[in-house]
Amino acid sequence: SLVLIVAIPMMYLLPFLAKWMGISQEVAGAWLGGTIDTTAAVVASGKFLGETAEQYSVIIKSAQNVLLGVAAFVISIYWSYRGTNTEIRPSGKVLWDRFPKFVLGFLIASLVFSFAFAPEMGKGLSRVANGGARGLLFSLAFVCIGLETDFRYIFKKENARYIWSFLTAQGFNVIITLIVAWLLFSNF
Repeated sequence: SLVLIVAIPMMYLLPFLAKWMGISQEVAGAWLGGTIDTTAAVVASGKFLGETAEQYSVIIKSAQNVLLGVAAFVISIYWSYRGTNTEIRPSGKVLWDRFPKFVLGFLIASLVFSFAFAPEMGKGLSRVANGGARGLLFSLAFVCIGLETDFRYIFKKENARYIWSFLTAQGFNVIITLIVAWLLFSNF
């Protein structure tokens, strides 16, 4: 929930800063996709800047999501075998249960829409997806997450260190990601 509490203001603030700084849509989209932590907020913030920024933000965020799943999988295997209890080792079932399934969804959807459909059909499906249902579903997603948020628990005094460490890391992420996005995409 803290991630969402931070992502919602960033969804509005970063596009405003990108416009104010005169950043190109390519750089801004990459910056948004690499900085904002929730996919829905990335899409919405990219949309505020334009179609190009939206496309770049979604591509960067999708790549980040896939790589995050792979990295989590590799790290979990490494730490499982590095542990002190040599009698207990992870089974395929445990790894499958803990594997983030959304990564497979992104991969399958990408493969299906890249190879199974003609480009014209993909454009038609995009028009349908970009209709009124998209905004409604994004709104419902944010409302549902908000209903699940317990602010009293998040902002307890014993959580202050965690909150400040997250906010500090997020601040560094905003700056470093802007620099990297500018270096990679400013030539467009």
